[in-house]
Amino acid sequence: MLVFNWNIPHYKKDKLNLNMHADSEQPIPLRQHVQSTISRYLQDMGNTVPENLYQMLLAEIEPPLIEEILRCTGGNQSRAAGMLGITRNTLRTKMQRYSINARSSKITRLRR
Repeated sequence: MLVFNWNIPHYKKDKLNLNMHADSEQPIPLRQHVQSTISRYLQDMGNTVPENLYQMLLAEIEPPLIEEILRCTGGNQSRAAGMLGITRNTLRTKMQRYSINARSSKITRLRR
C-alpha cells in the first residue's frame, strides 16, 4: 500500500496535510486519493458517459509521475527507470510521448 511520506525533507507536514485524516495523524493511502478523485470526476460528468477513460487517466497520471521521479533523480534516466520499474528505453519512449525534457535537475514539459 502506497502512502505519502511526510518525512521527506522538502515537504512540510503543517502546510500540506491533505493526506491526513481530519481526526488523526494517519496518512491516507495514495489509492484512496485516486479513488476519491475518480469518484468526483464521474460525479462531475453527470449523465455523460466517459469514453476511453483508462487511456485518458494514464495520460493524466504518467507525465507528472515521470517528471517528479526525474526531478528526484536529478534527471538520471537510468535511476528513474529503476524507480519506476521500467526499462530506460521505455522511459525514453514515454518521455517522447509526453514531450518531457530532462536536462540535469531542470525537468520541463515542452509546449506543443
